[in-house]
Parts: sequence; structure tokens; C-alpha cells
Amino acid sequence: MEGGTVQLKPVIFCDFDGTVTKKDNIVSIMKRFAPKEWEQLKDGVLSQSISIQEGVGKMFALLPSSLKGDIIHYILETAEIREGFHDFVHYAKNMNIPLYIVSGGIDFFIKPLLQPFDSITALFCNKADFSGETITIHWPYTCDEKCPNQNCGCCKPTIIRQIANADTHSIIIGDSVTDLEAAKIADTVIARDYLSKKCQEFSIPYQSFETFYDCIDILEKTINKTNFIEEKGGAK
Repeated sequence: MEGGTVQLKPVIFCDFDGTVTKKDNIVSIMKRFAPKEWEQLKDGVLSQSISIQEGVGKMFALLPSSLKGDIIHYILETAEIREGFHDFVHYAKNMNIPLYIVSGGIDFFIKPLLQPFDSITALFCNKADFSGETITIHWPYTCDEKCPNQNCGCCKPTIIRQIANADTHSIIIGDSVTDLEAAKIADTVIARDYLSKKCQEFSIPYQSFETFYDCIDILEKTINKTNFIEEKGGAK
């Protein structure tokens, strides 16, 4: 602290499905491989009439474990990384800003897609178990006592609270209902699609993006107007 002003360290918490990738990969997988029952589960999650954990768990339980290889191949062939993400990862590294991917998606398709981006600080996501007849999802990052939902699956606000401290300026980038509780506690929200609508509904200040070049521009402006800690080769 200098002159009574707290110096802050920016930390990025970025969603994956529909944010890093152009489309939600769970939706893509279900459209391609699941029986029609998945649609009612999806609608329940989006309307928040059922929890994310319950909805996603039941969706994957519709799929035989034997489809693992086919699903991975399909995602690697069809998923598109959003424009500018490669440069965004390098920007965060060059500015010494930690970049966490925090996703309600599943490890078995996220990790192969993120393999080229080796400077990401860490990945938090749900895990798939293929040992049974159908796919089972495990939830290693469950809600703390402060989360109002208690069934997020991968609880983004809990992860933020575990990593952030009083000197952190938390930056959320996301697109969906899974990012809403995180947006409520973030210092800066960068949103698109469904999350933008929810931010408007809950009067959460946010900035819109379509590409990660937009995110770089927003971060540049945020860095210029916020008292960030100056680090060697990094941001102020």
C-alpha cells in the first residue's frame, strides 16, 4: 500500500464452453450423441429449475461409456476456438496476469482442446468416469458455504474465493448461466450471449465481447485506469 491506496493484482477467470470455444461443447455432444431426453434437461438448467450439477450429470448418464473415443474425435474435429484466444493467452503471460480456465465442462474434451495453450495457469473443470456402462461425472470443485446454489458442479465463485484475496482484482470472462454467480462477485465482468442478458437482469456492470481481441482491449483499458501492482515484465 502506498499513500493509503491498495495496489491490486489482476487475475483472470475464464469460462471454456461457448467462451474459449465458439459453441457450447456439451450441447454439441448431446445434439450428436444423446437421445432427445437431453433437451428437457438442458432447458431445466437454463431456466434454473434444476441445478447445473443435476442437469449435466443426467445428460452424460444418457451416453454409453463406449462412446468416449467417438466423442473426443468429434469435438476435436468440430470445435472452433474463438478468434484471438491464442493472442489473449500470450497477452496474459506477457503481462504476468494469471489466467485460470474455470469450466462447467468435462476434462476429457477440454484438455485435448487446450493442449496447444501451455501457458494457462490452471484448469478447473468436472471429471468424467468411463468405468461404468454410461458416463458418470465427478465434481471435484463443489460449492462452499457462501454459494447460494449449492449444486453448481464446478463452483466458479468458490474457486474465485479460494484464489483471490483482498489485493486481487478478479476478472470474469463468460457466456452462460454457469458464469452468473461468479459475475456477481467479480470486479470486472466481460460477457456475451446469455450472461450478458443475466447481467442486465441483475444490474451487474459488464462489458461485451465477441472475440478475445475485444477482451485484450478491455483489459488494456482496465489496466490503464486501475491501480495494479507493477511486476517485472508485467502489468501495472
